[in-house]
Amino acid sequence: MEALRVVDLCKTYITNKRQNNVLKNVNFAVEQGEMTAVMGPSGSGKSTLLYSVSGMDRPTAGQVILGGKAITDLREKELAQMRLNEMGFIFQQMYMLKNLSVMDNILLPAYQSDRKNRSRKEIDAYAFNLMRRLGISEIAGNDITEVSGGQLQRACICRSMINCPQILFADEPTGALNRGASEEVMKELMKLNEDGTTILLVTHDMKVAAKCSRILYIVDGNIRGEFMPGKLDDQQAEGVKQTKDPEELWRERERRLNAWLIEMGW
Repeated sequence: MEALRVVDLCKTYITNKRQNNVLKNVNFAVEQGEMTAVMGPSGSGKSTLLYSVSGMDRPTAGQVILGGKAITDLREKELAQMRLNEMGFIFQQMYMLKNLSVMDNILLPAYQSDRKNRSRKEIDAYAFNLMRRLGISEIAGNDITEVSGGQLQRACICRSMINCPQILFADEPTGALNRGASEEVMKELMKLNEDGTTILLVTHDMKVAAKCSRILYIVDGNIRGEFMPGKLDDQQAEGVKQTKDPEELWRERERRLNAWLIEMGW
């Protein structure tokens, strides 16, 4: 079942009376429960694609269909409500309100939501459970300046999940983190994906992309190819553990992805 479909998507900017076609008739679909990465050289249109697909920016032409609804046809107020209630967002820069605690930052989107089927007590319990799952429940009352980058990004993941979104969009979610914190964050994103969350992320990091079941490669505003290493679920991993170090499995995935990226001109 499709979670997302993008049809003939175009995005054009006019700068100094000159037309810059950043996206050119982009077409792809993301299946429900899939974890898809978008890769490509700098200036290829990766982030523009993510922002256009997620409704953060209006495309010039084309359609984006999320859960059977054409979000490109929605008015601004309707689109804002859909972003709040049905989409989650994680950014490279971890935007949080400085005058709120970590917990309050996570809770804010749920309190702003127009969904009436959860009480504040239920929302609070769900937020704390998310923090517990991601290993940061002990920093719930901390100011955002009192936690590490890895903890803060995991808090951003909690915030992105607080309204139980249909799909999670992530723009370089590990770009501002060191390798250890990056691996922790990716581990949590993989857990969410294993639980059924659909994820579309932009990354330049091959190790991050290798954790995804599918990679789209974009150049000059066009998707030029896709690589499908497949989903590595627990059952597959167990089968490999009998004969091989599981870490070697990831290294093999990275080598295969690297070879493909070289073929694509990475």
